[in-house]
This record gives sequence, structure tokens and C-alpha cells, in this order.
Amino acid sequence: MIQLLTALAATIAATAAAPAPQTEADGYTRYELLGPDSHKFRILYDITATTAGATRYFNPIRPGSIASDESVTDAATGAPLAFREVDGSEAIGVRGAKPGNRFIAVTLARPVPAGGGGRIRIDKTYTDPASYRQQGDTIVFERSLGIARNAVVLPPGYELTACNVPSQVLQQTDGRIAVSFWNASGAPAPLHLEARPAALAVSKRAGTISERAAQTRNIVYYLEVPETHSFRLTHDYTETRPGRGVYVNIVRAGSIVSDPSARDLDTGAAIPHELLKGAAIKALEPDAEGITDATTAVVFRFTPVAAGASRRLRITETYTDPARYGVESGELVWHRSFGRPANAVVLPAGWGLTHASVPATVSRTDDGRLRLDFINPRGDEIDVLITASRRAP
Repeated sequence: MIQLLTALAATIAATAAAPAPQTEADGYTRYELLGPDSHKFRILYDITATTAGATRYFNPIRPGSIASDESVTDAATGAPLAFREVDGSEAIGVRGAKPGNRFIAVTLARPVPAGGGGRIRIDKTYTDPASYRQQGDTIVFERSLGIARNAVVLPPGYELTACNVPSQVLQQTDGRIAVSFWNASGAPAPLHLEARPAALAVSKRAGTISERAAQTRNIVYYLEVPETHSFRLTHDYTETRPGRGVYVNIVRAGSIVSDPSARDLDTGAAIPHELLKGAAIKALEPDAEGITDATTAVVFRFTPVAAGASRRLRITETYTDPARYGVESGELVWHRSFGRPANAVVLPAGWGLTHASVPATVSRTDDGRLRLDFINPRGDEIDVLITASRRAP
């Protein structure tokens, strides 16, 4: 018995001492192809470390690639961060890390706050002939991309001739062609891209079309009991405009808002709010359309963004909307359009999904509720109808 208790105590102690696994979110990678003869491409990798209390983040260097010209920046302040290249044996908490693997170990600007994140940008250049090569006058970029949001920018003076992943094609203001996609499959995208030399004029629309994969808004709707017609939502939003220190959330007509709150996800600090109507909203957002005397907006004010910095905010509110959420003949019905690329809906406890009109991935939350994630990589809205039935006791 004593031996059993001793073994149990040792197991508990070892579990308590084990490091928390490294977690992350909101990854976006931009590959800028350099001269074809060099087999080099610059990588700008935006990622958020989300392990509460973490002070370091480990970024793997893909086997077969040679990394150079590395730097790391804190996205919240724009300040450089300390880093060093380490062996996999030092990548504590990273799943699958092993000796012989190489990682960039980044020292974060501050410990990751609970429920928040440490946002960083890793800038590095890879030399990788297997991924980036020439075939006659054609360049080929072929790479399995595990990050969901990606863009590949062709070298100057090249046109796109082949791409096997449905993508936006966006000319940059300097004339280079970018190929951007949001991979909603959940599996790595086996990207194969080809381009050849061409003298293309710079379009008057260059730099004006929004890159869908680069958007950083995430909205989650937590449905309350359907008879209440109410749902709680969180809206994560990144503000990058220098001097901007206010977020205006205009309430959709037909909805009633309550219990608003907000916090800075980089620091965990609370952000104050106020409710405005009509002309006061127009004064803050002169370009907003459809504002009437009855229009309500929740306004959150924060320290204005400095040049080269950004703020990541989480807005939390409760809405009551009988026109779009309720019960029909005993069945839960949610019917709402989504304009942002990333939206999720969490069903109330005790309800099982019967219909989702738009493709979604389905998972279970920690408390056992069903969650549907909708990714729309296109530039239009999706009209989402969800129905659910109450589970039998």
C-alpha cells in the first residue's frame, strides 16, 4: 500500500511539474519569392502564442530548409524581440519536438495573459531548392502548407500561370502578383504554383482589393436557451491604424444589446465602454451608412495605436434578436448572415444539430456543447441557417 501511494504521489508530482503544451492561434504566412536562381524566399509569419503564462515561443525550422536573415517583432508594440536558434531538446512543450530538429526560440515581451495572447511576427529567409526551383523559363513553388492562411508573392516581372489551390490573385502596389488563400479543410494544403516572366502593367486597382486571408476578425456566437432569443458573442479585432483609439460597434437593426465589455488581449487589461445613438455615432463614424436617430452603437475607447504598433481587442456583448434566433415548433432556429471570413456558433447545452445550410466544421467545447466553425474565404456574405433539436433526457 505504501509503495502504491508513493508511486501515485510521484506520478502526481511529475504531472504537476510537466510544462504546459505550447498552443497558438491566428497564424498567417506570407512567402515572398526572391530571385529564382537563389532558391530563396522570405517568410513573414504572424502568430499568437496562447499558452497562459508562457514567456517563450518556439517556431520550427522545416527540415531541408536553411534559415537566414532572422528577426522577430512584438506585434503589440513594434519592438524587436530577443531570440536564438535552438535544438529540439530545448523546445519544451512543443508537440513532436525531438533532438536534431531546429527551432527559433523567441522571448516574448510579456507573459501570455490568461485568455489572451502574445502576438509576434517572425521574419526569416529560407533557402530550399526542393520547394522553389526553375524549370526552363518557369518558376515552381511547391510546398505543403499547414497554416490555414497564406499568401505567396511572385518575384517582380512574373505572371501566375498555374495554381492548384483556389486563391485570390492580388496585384501589389509595386506590381508584384500575390496569390492568397484561406485553407478551410483542416489538412495541409499541397500548394503547387507556377509562374513565368511577363511585363504586366500596374493596375489602377493594385493594393485596393482586401486580402481575405489576412483579415484578423474572429466572431463566436454562444447561443442561450432559444426561448430567450439571446446569444452572447465575442468579437476579436486587431486595430493597426496609427492614432486610432476607438472602436464603434453599430448594433444591427432588430437586435438589442446588453452587458458589453472589452479587454486588451495583449495585456488582459479591461477597456471602458459607452452607448451612443444617432448623430453621436455619425460624428465618430462619418462614413457609416444607414445611421438613424434610433441606431445604437457600443463605443470602446483605448490608448491610441502608435506607429508600427497594434492592439488586439476582444469585444463581448449579449444580443437579443427574435427575428434571427428562436424556437419554431419546438426546433431551435438560427438564421443570420456572416460577412467576416471567420465565424463560429456554439449551440446551447442539451441541443443536437439537425441542419447547417453552409459547410462547417463541428467540434465539442470543453463543457460538451456543439461548436460550428464557418470559414468563408470569398469576399461575399454567407447566409447561415442552423436548426437543432433538444436531446431526449
